[in-house]
Amino acid sequence: MVTSSKIMTERLLLTALKGGKSTKILTLNGKKMSKMPSALEKLPNLRTLDLQNNQISKVCPELRTLTKLTLLNLGNNLLQEVPEEIKYLTSLKNLHLFGNRICRIAAGVLDGLGDLVLLNLNDNQLSSLPPEIGRLQNLTFLSLNHNKLTVIPKEICFLEHLSELHINYNRITRIPEEIRFLQNLQQLSLVRNNIEELPEEVCQLTKLGVLDVAGNVIQIFPAGNWKISKNLQLIPLQTLVCSYQCFDRRDPDVFGIAKE
Repeated sequence: MVTSSKIMTERLLLTALKGGKSTKILTLNGKKMSKMPSALEKLPNLRTLDLQNNQISKVCPELRTLTKLTLLNLGNNLLQEVPEEIKYLTSLKNLHLFGNRICRIAAGVLDGLGDLVLLNLNDNQLSSLPPEIGRLQNLTFLSLNHNKLTVIPKEICFLEHLSELHINYNRITRIPEEIRFLQNLQQLSLVRNNIEELPEEVCQLTKLGVLDVAGNVIQIFPAGNWKISKNLQLIPLQTLVCSYQCFDRRDPDVFGIAKE
């Protein structure tokens, strides 16, 4: 039986194919697709490919031909890995892989993604990240919420353009001292992990405006550097979200109220 969603998918794809080289955007969102259309190779100038909310478990080999693609959305599918074919998408700037079953990143897949600006891997099953994550030198936004990570790889700390880092709802136990190298970081969110200590190096993030560590029990704060007399000089922090237990255990001079 041919479903209405399948008919609509075929119509949208046919329209895109008629456009040929002039087709820049293809959206097949929520069409109950289990396979990617192999006809993608006939759309060499495609810039945006949106295939979120389907049932795709494996990408097609033809994906690698879309070398001008700048946005790929495969969110809410059934992928189990970040596939090798993605490394050929050398113009890619935005990659959405949230809501899959990804537990690994294929070897070398990050090698060709030097232009990547945004990477969203929320709601997957990653327990580790490869060292090659450090090659994404143009990355400004990285989100890894709801995975199984136990450490923040040091390589992330050398992504010099990173402005937002979200690793909420994981199993992180510590913040590496190399965090100090993220000098463009404006938002750091580590909600619901197992962090007990806020390292002194966080005080060196001079552009940090939002620090969210709610759901952790921070028992150790950097000595001295968080006092109001120095805090406003060191960090232009506008928002700090922290569990109430943190404040129960704080030094009386930490997180004081600034005087006018």
